[in-house]
Amino acid sequence: MTTLNEQYWNERYATKSTGWDLGQLSPPLKAYIDQLTNKDLRILIPGCGNTYEAAYLLQQGFTNITVLDIAPLLVAELQKQFANEPHLKVMEGDFFAHQGEYDLILEQTFFCAIDPSLRPNYAQQMHQLLAPGGKLVGVLFNREFEAAGPPFGGSADEYRTYFETYFELLVFSPCYNSVHPRAGNELFVILQSVGIG
Repeated sequence: MTTLNEQYWNERYATKSTGWDLGQLSPPLKAYIDQLTNKDLRILIPGCGNTYEAAYLLQQGFTNITVLDIAPLLVAELQKQFANEPHLKVMEGDFFAHQGEYDLILEQTFFCAIDPSLRPNYAQQMHQLLAPGGKLVGVLFNREFEAAGPPFGGSADEYRTYFETYFELLVFSPCYNSVHPRAGNELFVILQSVGIG
Protein backbone atom coordinates (compact mmCIF):
# COMPACT_ATOMS: atom_id res chain seq x y z
CA MET A 1 0.00 0.00 0.00
CA THR A 2 1.20 3.52 -0.77
CA THR A 3 2.61 5.44 2.17
CA LEU A 4 0.21 8.34 2.47
CA ASN A 5 2.73 10.75 3.92
CA GLU A 6 3.58 14.40 3.21
CA GLN A 7 5.74 13.43 0.19
CA TYR A 8 2.83 11.53 -1.33
CA TRP A 9 0.35 14.39 -0.89
CA ASN A 10 2.91 17.02 -1.90
CA GLU A 11 3.44 15.12 -5.15
CA ARG A 12 -0.32 15.00 -5.77
CA TYR A 13 -0.57 18.79 -5.44
CA ALA A 14 2.64 19.41 -7.41
CA THR A 15 1.29 17.38 -10.35
CA LYS A 16 -2.30 18.63 -9.87
CA SER A 17 -3.46 15.01 -9.40
CA THR A 18 -6.34 16.15 -7.23
CA GLY A 19 -9.34 14.31 -8.63
CA TRP A 20 -11.15 14.56 -5.29
CA ASP A 21 -11.18 18.37 -5.49
CA LEU A 22 -14.69 19.56 -6.39
CA GLY A 23 -13.48 23.08 -7.18
CA GLN A 24 -16.20 24.39 -4.86
CA LEU A 25 -17.72 24.01 -1.42
CA SER A 26 -19.81 20.82 -1.33
CA PRO A 27 -23.58 21.51 -1.09
CA PRO A 28 -24.09 19.45 2.12
CA LEU A 29 -21.46 21.45 4.01
CA LYS A 30 -22.73 24.76 2.61
CA ALA A 31 -26.26 23.92 3.81
CA TYR A 32 -24.92 23.05 7.26
CA ILE A 33 -22.78 26.19 7.54
CA ASP A 34 -25.70 28.35 6.40
CA GLN A 35 -27.76 27.41 9.45
CA LEU A 36 -25.02 28.12 12.02
CA THR A 37 -25.63 31.28 14.06
CA ASN A 38 -22.59 31.40 16.38
CA LYS A 39 -19.83 33.02 14.31
CA ASP A 40 -17.27 32.52 17.12
CA LEU A 41 -17.28 28.72 17.02
CA ARG A 42 -13.74 27.30 17.11
CA ILE A 43 -13.67 25.43 13.79
CA LEU A 44 -11.07 22.94 12.49
CA ILE A 45 -10.85 21.62 8.93
CA PRO A 46 -8.31 18.75 8.87
CA GLY A 47 -6.81 17.48 5.60
CA CYS A 48 -8.14 20.78 4.33
CA GLY A 49 -6.93 20.67 0.71
CA ASN A 50 -7.85 23.85 -1.17
CA THR A 51 -10.31 24.61 1.63
CA TYR A 52 -13.29 26.13 -0.13
CA GLU A 53 -14.97 25.57 3.25
CA ALA A 54 -12.68 28.04 5.02
CA ALA A 55 -13.08 30.67 2.28
CA TYR A 56 -16.86 30.38 2.62
CA LEU A 57 -16.74 30.52 6.43
CA LEU A 58 -14.73 33.74 6.21
CA GLN A 59 -17.26 35.23 3.77
CA GLN A 60 -20.01 34.38 6.25
CA GLY A 61 -18.21 36.17 9.09
CA PHE A 62 -16.81 33.28 11.13
CA THR A 63 -13.94 34.44 13.32
CA ASN A 64 -12.00 31.39 14.56
CA ILE A 65 -11.04 28.94 11.81
CA THR A 66 -8.04 26.60 11.71
CA VAL A 67 -7.12 24.57 8.63
CA LEU A 68 -4.58 21.77 8.75
CA ASP A 69 -2.85 19.80 6.01
CA ILE A 70 0.20 17.56 5.75
CA ALA A 71 1.36 18.76 2.28
CA PRO A 72 3.94 21.60 2.65
CA LEU A 73 3.42 22.84 -0.93
CA LEU A 74 -0.31 23.25 -0.39
CA VAL A 75 0.11 24.86 3.04
CA ALA A 76 2.56 27.42 1.63
CA GLU A 77 0.00 28.30 -1.09
CA LEU A 78 -2.80 28.67 1.46
CA GLN A 79 -0.62 30.80 3.74
CA LYS A 80 -0.06 33.17 0.81
CA GLN A 81 -3.71 33.11 -0.24
CA PHE A 82 -5.00 33.88 3.25
CA ALA A 83 -2.08 36.04 4.46
CA ASN A 84 -4.36 38.97 5.33
CA GLU A 85 -7.04 36.95 7.11
CA PRO A 86 -6.76 37.41 10.89
CA HIS A 87 -9.60 34.94 11.52
CA LEU A 88 -7.95 31.99 9.75
CA LYS A 89 -4.94 30.00 10.93
CA VAL A 90 -3.24 27.79 8.29
CA MET A 91 -1.18 24.98 9.82
CA GLU A 92 1.07 22.30 8.36
CA GLY A 93 1.07 19.05 10.29
CA ASP A 94 -0.16 15.56 10.96
CA PHE A 95 -3.78 15.44 12.12
CA PHE A 96 -3.00 12.52 14.43
CA ALA A 97 -0.42 14.61 16.32
CA HIS A 98 -2.49 17.81 16.32
CA GLN A 99 -3.52 19.33 19.64
CA GLY A 100 -6.21 21.86 20.37
CA GLU A 101 -9.85 22.18 21.36
CA TYR A 102 -12.62 22.90 18.88
CA ASP A 103 -16.39 23.30 18.89
CA LEU A 104 -16.84 22.07 15.31
CA ILE A 105 -14.71 19.94 12.97
CA LEU A 106 -15.68 19.78 9.31
CA GLU A 107 -14.99 16.57 7.36
CA GLN A 108 -14.64 16.78 3.59
CA THR A 109 -12.65 14.00 1.82
CA PHE A 110 -10.16 13.61 4.68
CA PHE A 111 -11.55 10.38 6.16
CA CYS A 112 -11.46 8.68 2.73
CA ALA A 113 -7.85 9.83 2.16
CA ILE A 114 -6.28 8.11 5.16
CA ASP A 115 -5.33 4.45 5.33
CA PRO A 116 -8.43 2.55 6.54
CA SER A 117 -6.36 0.96 9.32
CA LEU A 118 -6.25 4.44 10.91
CA ARG A 119 -10.03 4.87 11.10
CA PRO A 120 -10.33 3.86 14.78
CA ASN A 121 -7.53 6.37 15.57
CA TYR A 122 -9.37 9.00 13.51
CA ALA A 123 -12.52 8.61 15.62
CA GLN A 124 -10.52 8.74 18.85
CA GLN A 125 -8.50 11.79 17.78
CA MET A 126 -11.63 13.64 16.64
CA HIS A 127 -13.15 13.02 20.06
CA GLN A 128 -9.94 14.23 21.70
CA LEU A 129 -9.94 17.49 19.70
CA LEU A 130 -13.59 18.36 20.32
CA ALA A 131 -14.78 20.29 23.35
CA PRO A 132 -17.51 18.50 25.35
CA GLY A 133 -20.64 18.58 23.19
CA GLY A 134 -18.60 19.62 20.12
CA LYS A 135 -19.58 18.27 16.72
CA LEU A 136 -17.90 16.45 13.86
CA VAL A 137 -19.89 17.25 10.72
CA GLY A 138 -19.37 16.24 7.13
CA VAL A 139 -19.66 13.82 4.28
CA LEU A 140 -18.38 10.22 4.09
CA PHE A 141 -18.37 7.97 1.02
CA ASN A 142 -21.03 5.26 1.30
CA ARG A 143 -19.60 2.92 -1.33
CA GLU A 144 -16.58 0.79 -2.12
CA PHE A 145 -14.12 1.69 -4.88
CA GLU A 146 -12.79 -0.81 -7.41
CA ALA A 147 -9.36 0.84 -7.72
CA ALA A 148 -6.87 0.88 -4.86
CA GLY A 149 -7.24 4.01 -2.75
CA PRO A 150 -7.14 6.74 -1.94
CA PRO A 151 -10.02 7.39 -1.95
CA PHE A 152 -10.92 4.51 0.34
CA GLY A 153 -14.60 3.60 0.57
CA GLY A 154 -16.74 1.86 3.12
CA SER A 155 -20.25 1.56 4.49
CA ALA A 156 -22.43 3.15 7.14
CA ASP A 157 -22.37 -0.07 9.20
CA GLU A 158 -18.57 -0.10 9.23
CA TYR A 159 -18.31 3.59 10.12
CA ARG A 160 -20.73 3.26 13.03
CA THR A 161 -18.35 0.84 14.74
CA TYR A 162 -15.66 3.54 14.87
CA PHE A 163 -17.84 6.41 16.05
CA GLU A 164 -20.40 4.92 18.46
CA THR A 165 -18.00 4.84 21.44
CA TYR A 166 -17.13 8.52 21.23
CA PHE A 167 -20.15 10.23 19.67
CA GLU A 168 -23.89 10.48 19.69
CA LEU A 169 -24.88 9.95 16.05
CA LEU A 170 -27.31 12.85 15.61
CA VAL A 171 -27.45 12.46 11.81
CA PHE A 172 -26.04 9.44 9.99
CA SER A 173 -27.97 9.18 6.75
CA PRO A 174 -27.74 9.12 2.98
CA CYS A 175 -26.97 12.57 1.65
CA TYR A 176 -29.89 14.17 -0.21
CA ASN A 177 -27.92 17.13 -1.66
CA SER A 178 -24.63 15.66 -2.94
CA VAL A 179 -22.98 17.09 -6.04
CA HIS A 180 -24.26 15.20 -9.09
CA PRO A 181 -21.21 12.89 -9.62
CA ARG A 182 -21.45 11.71 -6.00
CA ALA A 183 -25.25 11.39 -5.78
CA GLY A 184 -26.29 8.20 -3.99
CA ASN A 185 -22.74 7.55 -2.76
CA GLU A 186 -22.46 9.79 0.29
CA LEU A 187 -23.53 9.85 3.93
CA PHE A 188 -24.07 13.09 5.79
CA VAL A 189 -23.04 12.87 9.43
CA ILE A 190 -23.46 15.08 12.48
CA LEU A 191 -21.70 13.42 15.41
CA GLN A 192 -21.75 14.99 18.85
CA SER A 193 -18.89 14.29 21.23
CA VAL A 194 -19.89 12.49 24.43
CA GLY A 195 -18.07 11.90 27.72
CA ILE A 196 -16.31 8.56 27.98
CA GLY A 197 -16.33 6.35 31.06
